[in-house]
Amino acid sequence: MRLCRRLGLKGLAWALRRLHCPVGQEALVLEVGSGENPYPRANVLLDAYEETRQRHWAPLKVDRPLVVGFIENLPFKTGSFDFLIASHVLEHSLYPAKALNEFQRVAQAGYIEVPDAFFERLNPYKDHRCEITLRQGVLWIRKKPFWVLDQDLVELYEDRVKASFTKDFMRHDPFIFHVRYYWNDKVRFQIINPETDSTWDPPKDDAVSCPHPGRQRGGRALVVDALRYLWSQNRRNRQIDLRELLICPACGSEKLKSEANFLQCRACKAQYEVRSKVPIMYPE
Repeated sequence: MRLCRRLGLKGLAWALRRLHCPVGQEALVLEVGSGENPYPRANVLLDAYEETRQRHWAPLKVDRPLVVGFIENLPFKTGSFDFLIASHVLEHSLYPAKALNEFQRVAQAGYIEVPDAFFERLNPYKDHRCEITLRQGVLWIRKKPFWVLDQDLVELYEDRVKASFTKDFMRHDPFIFHVRYYWNDKVRFQIINPETDSTWDPPKDDAVSCPHPGRQRGGRALVVDALRYLWSQNRRNRQIDLRELLICPACGSEKLKSEANFLQCRACKAQYEVRSKVPIMYPE
């Protein structure tokens, strides 16, 4: 990746960044918001939704241990992971401070990637709740009171430069339009406007298109799948027992009883469905 950037191949370097994870082979890695294209090095995955517009209805990838749950209330034991990957998920959070505190609780270090606040202001997304940028090693997080903060600016951008901006300028150097933040022990962050309510209802799509799960996949997707398989710890991942990592998100108890199709907390009696070996860890 670094060599490609030095050679000016920044688009290729951007694609290769997903193969980079600065940990040893023995490290246990969690990826939150893994979606349809998880990082190869992640051993355990977590996503909030099995189906959602927030990833353009792409099907959730289940090729290693997966848990369904929220980043603001991670259903994992404290300190259970060596490294945590959060790529394009924090900007979706209604409560980013809670999410970041959870990241630090369950992992010793990690990597956060989000669109930079500049690009978010020009090109806002209907489901993004925050604008995030990096200042002197600190994540500056601004909660959005609505999905569009400057309608006039967005209209000018879309009318004048959006097509060439995204196809030419952004593709040439996507690094400058994103925040890439590595942390160790502690995430340095500041919520600029903690009093802002970002729990607004997102606008609906004019036309909702849910891809059929059996649709024919393109050649690029097959290449991505092959690279992910080659770079993943497949044998190790198959041996991971999620029951050794999970806690009850409702009360925090580690005493979970495993039944045929659900997990039950011995402390608060909350039950969590298990579908196709995937625990659905939504607190009541």
